[in-house]
Amino acid sequence: MGDVLVPKLARWGAQTQRAVENFPISGLRIQRDLIWALATIKGAAAQANASLGVIDQQLADAITEAATRVASGEFDSEFPIDVFQTGSGTSSNMNANEVIANLASESLSKVVKPNDHVNASQSSNDVFPSSIHLAAARLSAQRLIPALKHLSEALSERALAFGEVVKSGRTHLMDATPVTLGQEFSGYAAAISYGIERVSSVLTRVGELPLGGTAVGTGLNCPPEFAERVISKIATDTGLNLTEARNHFEAQGARDALVELSGSIRVIAVSLYKLANDLRLMSSGPRCGLGEIHLPDLQPGSSIMPGKVNPVVPEAVCQVVAQVMGCDAAVAFGGAAGNLELNVMLPVIARNLLEEIELVASVSVALADKCVSGIEADVDRCRTYALSSPSVGTSLNPYIGYEAAAKVIKKSLAENKDLRTVVLEEGLMSEQDVDKALDVMAMTKGGIIK
Repeated sequence: MGDVLVPKLARWGAQTQRAVENFPISGLRIQRDLIWALATIKGAAAQANASLGVIDQQLADAITEAATRVASGEFDSEFPIDVFQTGSGTSSNMNANEVIANLASESLSKVVKPNDHVNASQSSNDVFPSSIHLAAARLSAQRLIPALKHLSEALSERALAFGEVVKSGRTHLMDATPVTLGQEFSGYAAAISYGIERVSSVLTRVGELPLGGTAVGTGLNCPPEFAERVISKIATDTGLNLTEARNHFEAQGARDALVELSGSIRVIAVSLYKLANDLRLMSSGPRCGLGEIHLPDLQPGSSIMPGKVNPVVPEAVCQVVAQVMGCDAAVAFGGAAGNLELNVMLPVIARNLLEEIELVASVSVALADKCVSGIEADVDRCRTYALSSPSVGTSLNPYIGYEAAAKVIKKSLAENKDLRTVVLEEGLMSEQDVDKALDVMAMTKGGIIK
């Protein structure tokens, strides 16, 4: 392929430099979490190789020390390759091999080889997908799930606080029978909790690493115990539920577990979108909207209208959801690109999956801390809406029947009278019964039955 000039101070080598020159595409590099995962695998692999007699212990220790430094983020600037590169991630795998080899060479004062030593018993085709799984599992366990729990707890706290705040329910954006604000917020909290369950359930499959399959899944040039030793060490060090792939040919050619994880995050994004838009609707106003709740005032909302304050955090949530939907589409499309023994869309899958995990985690914390925890209810307005909704007339059905109740509601609207007054004017019920039937708080607990 001819000579290639590598910057004098660079710790990467020729293969990395060729990739830098071949892919001047987006300026986007692989994420920090993926660099951590690659380096973590390399460090554990070195120790496994030493224990199996593939390389000597001194060499393994130097590689592990170098890999630990890379994993810590000390050398992130040494990973210059564009995300849009060779589909197997070979360029980034070799980038890690070269940087770690050069650091180990400096430490030992002798040559450590990227392929023969750092990449021993491995192939880009099993290491790079393993690194994506490892990074996604760690980011989900350490960032996403705790962030979602934090949001769910904030919503549950508001649900408890709003337990006695009765308001008009709404279906089709039209008045419906009463609910409590607490019941609405309990629904939001449950949706986020179910999202946690979805992510947690898929992490078992995400934690299955293709390591040990080498080039095509057969494990050529890999000692039989290598993968188990590497994965066991990483699992012990990280506390993650990691195992060797049950079937290396599935694990080599498909990325279904990553697509499944992305799909779970998409569902969470759908829940967040519903929540964010409900908050925007309920806080709309302050005079010409629903005005049932008040969100924390965070910043001026207009450069021209004094005193205007907007629901900025829910708006940010909606934008994150739009981005997550795009990321999920890219992951799904990439996941479908498995050809025979290898998927060749690995870097773009990694980029989008890790991005959506991080985005949902970050925006969930912001939503909890900057918005949900500070929400206040306009109790009087909520109750006024509940009492004035024609739909409370539904509770009259057991007493006077559906058709008579419909006539009462129509007369109430036409004459601008409350339902109680109309019922009594028509002589349809006693005062005691009508007050019992139109108890809006009781309606939120299953309603009044005659």
